[in-house]
Amino acid sequence: MHAWLACAVASEDGVFASRAVLSGDAARTSFRLELSVGVPAEIYTLANPYRVIVDLPDVEFRLPDGTGLEGLGLVRAFRYGQFAERKARIVLDTTGPVRIERAAMTAAPDAKGVVFTFDMVPTDPASFGVGTGAGKEAESEDAAPAPSESTAPATPAVSDKRVIMIDPGHGGIDGGAVSVSNILEKDIVLAVGKELSLQLAATGRYDVRMTRATDVFVSLDQRVKLSAAQNVDLFISLHADSLAAEDGGGYVRGATVYTLSERASDEQARLMAEKENASDLVAGINVVDGDGNDEVRSILFDLMTRETANFSADFSNVLVRKLKPARVLSRAPQRAAAFKVLKQNHAPSVLIELGYLSHPEDEKLLKSPAWRKKISASITAAVDTYFAKRTAGSPPR
Repeated sequence: MHAWLACAVASEDGVFASRAVLSGDAARTSFRLELSVGVPAEIYTLANPYRVIVDLPDVEFRLPDGTGLEGLGLVRAFRYGQFAERKARIVLDTTGPVRIERAAMTAAPDAKGVVFTFDMVPTDPASFGVGTGAGKEAESEDAAPAPSESTAPATPAVSDKRVIMIDPGHGGIDGGAVSVSNILEKDIVLAVGKELSLQLAATGRYDVRMTRATDVFVSLDQRVKLSAAQNVDLFISLHADSLAAEDGGGYVRGATVYTLSERASDEQARLMAEKENASDLVAGINVVDGDGNDEVRSILFDLMTRETANFSADFSNVLVRKLKPARVLSRAPQRAAAFKVLKQNHAPSVLIELGYLSHPEDEKLLKSPAWRKKISASITAAVDTYFAKRTAGSPPR
């Protein structure tokens, strides 16, 4: 079922969701969302993994902390947030293939707001196929955000300044890692990204862009395309990891700088890339792998990264040196793996895991405005050193 539902037009005060709950069992699971007013809602399903997607326009989520973390019946968990400009999304991870059997948007019993509900029942893989939303993968390209006020125009201006793109990871519906006290990675890295942008711009030497400057989702492909379209000279992606207790969440800490490599430097790097590369799936995008056979992919990968790999490694070396006085680095502060967001043939790129939200001391630092200024100053110093070295050996732009 690929369904559209519509109700009353939103008021001038906007639309907000105040409560979202699951009920039922493995034979039939219901999802209920309480809204201030009715809005159009689109429901569809996707496979690999099995998900139910609900798209809503301009809905602000005012749900209690922890909403969606616990599953019930046919739903493992669900998440929500901004997917694109003027578009909100809910993604429900299901235990297997499901069918939407009933959907409705009705007035609330107390006549205050509306209640949006739909029922899910099990179905077989053959009947489910690739899901009712399988044809929507192209939509992720159409949803690319226009540059915000803190980014530069999509068409690069002629300038002698080096163009730096800051890429705060995750955003919108994709919250990223979560700390014990419910601090979201997307908020931490956006705060660091804004501070870093200010410090870089304050030098007067750089033209600073951001892949996102608000709490909105940006796909991995969109991030790479924004970087290429604006002809950046350096791409810096910001993240903050979290580990389960059994994986060392209580004692593993520190910052790590990742560069691009087809083969991961170690198992931890491979797992990290796998997790970060799943960002689009988390946001409910139907990802289609069209890379072709392994041999062709390997050749293309080598050609794509040959020119920028050495520059990325140089910046990684400088960055680690500058970060040492600022905070504790991880035991292996330089790693490499096949991060999609780093697959850029036009510019050197690094991904910085600023620390671990699963470690109490790291969490304190990541939440601290003073520490954000300190870490941004260290990254800015690394950018200065890196370009001073490159300028000395190359003609001006």
